[in-house]
Amino acid sequence: MLNKRSSGELVVVAHGMLGYGFPEASLDAAVDAGIDLIAVDAGSTDPGPFYLGSGETFCNPQMVRRDLELLVDAQIRSGAKMIIGSAGGAGTDTHLEQTLSILRDVIGRKKRPLKVATISSEISKDDIRRANAEGRISAFETMAALTEEDIGSSTHIVAQIGVEPIIAALKDDPDIVLCGRAWDPGNIAALPIARGYDAGLSIHAGKILECGAQAALPVEGSDLLLGRIRPNEFVVEPCAVHKQCTVESVAAHTLYEKTDPILLPGPGGRSDLRQARFEKADERSVRVTGSRFERDSVYRVKLEGARFAGWRNLVIAGIRDPLMIANLQAIQTDLAARVANFLSGRIAPKQYRIVFHRYGIDGVMRELEPVKTLPHEVGLVIDIVGETKEIAATVAGCVRSLLLHWSYPGRVATAGNLALPFSPAEMPAGPVYEFSVYHLMELRNPGERFGYQLETIQ
Repeated sequence: MLNKRSSGELVVVAHGMLGYGFPEASLDAAVDAGIDLIAVDAGSTDPGPFYLGSGETFCNPQMVRRDLELLVDAQIRSGAKMIIGSAGGAGTDTHLEQTLSILRDVIGRKKRPLKVATISSEISKDDIRRANAEGRISAFETMAALTEEDIGSSTHIVAQIGVEPIIAALKDDPDIVLCGRAWDPGNIAALPIARGYDAGLSIHAGKILECGAQAALPVEGSDLLLGRIRPNEFVVEPCAVHKQCTVESVAAHTLYEKTDPILLPGPGGRSDLRQARFEKADERSVRVTGSRFERDSVYRVKLEGARFAGWRNLVIAGIRDPLMIANLQAIQTDLAARVANFLSGRIAPKQYRIVFHRYGIDGVMRELEPVKTLPHEVGLVIDIVGETKEIAATVAGCVRSLLLHWSYPGRVATAGNLALPFSPAEMPAGPVYEFSVYHLMELRNPGERFGYQLETIQ
């Protein structure tokens, strides 16, 4: 059983991804303990640029509905605020409207009016062009300057908002705040910061709570995590009775998806963890102190944009001949030249690309793979992307037929080289998107551009 909420603390229950599911018993335990905030992340760039570019939702809408039905019920029972970030997966206006549509239906069925604030974080191309011309956009991670082609070819461009737009919306006392693309810890940190709790502790708590019970043991499927934010500390504990937080599990999650173990950057500044201390609070929970937030002199947000890159076809095959496996790199090189020759005058090499994913050799780590011994079998996923559906299909068919009967040193058989698990062997896999914008944008003030719409749903 969870400890009851005590005075002087703000209690957050966090769900790592809307639509991933969680045990209903964990949510009930949190509500019984007393909660002030239900924080829900709903998106990420982890799945790549497809969802940002296409506007399709990352999680299954029926699973999103399932989670929202339980979470809205918990909000009604507890009176806690609910903040949802990165709606629909990528947080575009399309995703925002899709999630809001489900939310409207769920609330309508509860027959209890709720006030919902919606924050858009999609930015127009003209605004991006203006900021770029004013020198307010800088390179980030890829170190490439933003070009007009990058901007013009993007289907959607979003900014990863910080806590400030959420805090602004909270001033109107909504029951639920639904955000476009948002910084993961911000969904958790905004309410405690708005109520006067320390920003460093609130943001560090957000970092640990953002993935739900991933910071608890045993690490398994989706579940909820509880955070108690106090004036000089925060405490994290799992909602599920069979789980526990340890110093190691909580400290380790601080490092999750970060390149710097001490300074954790975000919109408007960075968390400084040099003085952070982790200690056991009881058998199931961990206390954290000493986290500080340092504000930047210039406020920046990360921009994310994606553009259409072509159409994909896949060929999936297995190889078990050790001679072919030993010659696979040379075969790939020669095969690409043969395909270009066969298609000469019809399809130019610049109109398609062929990528071999060689599972068993280096399919996961590619050129970083340290193990150089050859396996006895290899799984090939051949990824062909063409400018049109027809080009992708033509190149895929050419690659598959050539490789099936390719000759290599020592080969004596005339049967096919490939074990093909599927028919048809070339499988269309739909449109492909790539990141076109992955930069930082300077804002003149933290709340710039990211206003909110307020509505009562009943």
